[in-house]
Amino acid sequence: MVDNKQHALDRIDYRILDILQSDARINNNRLAGLVHLSPSACLNRVRQLHEKGYILASRAQLDISRLCHHVVVLCTVTLQDHSQKNFKNFEKSILKIPELVECNKISGQFDYLLRFICTDLDSYHAISEQLLDGDTGIASLYSHVVLDQIKIFAGYPLSHLKRIP
Repeated sequence: MVDNKQHALDRIDYRILDILQSDARINNNRLAGLVHLSPSACLNRVRQLHEKGYILASRAQLDISRLCHHVVVLCTVTLQDHSQKNFKNFEKSILKIPELVECNKISGQFDYLLRFICTDLDSYHAISEQLLDGDTGIASLYSHVVLDQIKIFAGYPLSHLKRIP
C-alpha cells in the first residue's frame, strides 16, 4: 500500500519499476534510454524509488532445481486460538526456520499459508513435527507437496494493478 505522504509516481516511475523488476541488473544508460531520460535523471529517479521504499531489494532469481535436490511444500496452519499473543508467538517461532521461504497470514478456513523448501520429505517431516510439538499454538497443519511449478513469480503486473498516469 502506498503512503499518500510519499511523492506521487508518474508514468516514468512505473516504467522504471516494471523494467527493474524484470531485469535488476540493467545498466543505468540502457534504462535511461528505455524510459527516455538522461542517465543522471534516471539514476536520481531510481535512487528516489529506493529511498521512498518502492524498491525493497534486488535479487537474483535462482534455478533451485539445477542447484540441488529439493522438495517444495505448501502448508496451511490453523492456530488454537486467535489472540494477538498466539499470533505473535507463532510468527516469532516460525521466522527461525531457514527452510521457510514465505509466510502469509490469510483469511478463510486457515490462518497461515507457508512455503517451505527442504532437501527431502524427511527434513520437512522433522520441521512439521517440531512445529506441532513445540509451543507454537498450532491446532492443525496440512501439508501439500508441490509436484510441478507451472508459473514462477516474475514480478507484479503493475499495468493491470494500477492505472498508470
